Amino acid sequence: MRIIVHKAKCQGHARCWAHAPDIFMLDDEGYILPGDVEVAEGDELLASRSARSCPERALEIDPTPAARVESGVDQPKVGRV
Repeated sequence: MRIIVHKAKCQGHARCWAHAPDIFMLDDEGYILPGDVEVAEGDELLASRSARSCPERALEIDPTPAARVESGVDQPKVGRV
């Protein structure tokens, strides 16, 4: 699972960090750092609750395991029949 960070939406409420300081990293002003967050196995529930706590919806939950996304496995086939 990963959390997609929409940095431009972050207003520095830091609710994600308040719920899961070991998962979400903030800058010195309280804004989330850019870049998607890869969530370790076992932290998925905490990370998803933390992401959903963002009032600005700056964090998007992608439940697809990172390895499957990168390798292209189980990706839908697009094309004409």
